[in-house]
Amino acid sequence: MYKTEIIEYAPKAVDMAKKIEEKANHMMETGYELVTVSITGSAKAILVFKKCGETLHE
Repeated sequence: MYKTEIIEYAPKAVDMAKKIEEKANHMMETGYELVTVSITGSAKAILVFKKCGETLHE
């Protein structure tokens, strides 16, 4: 199972990295691991997580 989360506007790289790290750590506590991150041109991030222990489908 996959889950998508959005990091709202964070134009500074340091702030964006901190928010991504915090969200990834929180999601790990709930049983999800980070698969990929996309940063948009509007300084937002899209994070994709998958349930721990599940394999990625090709």
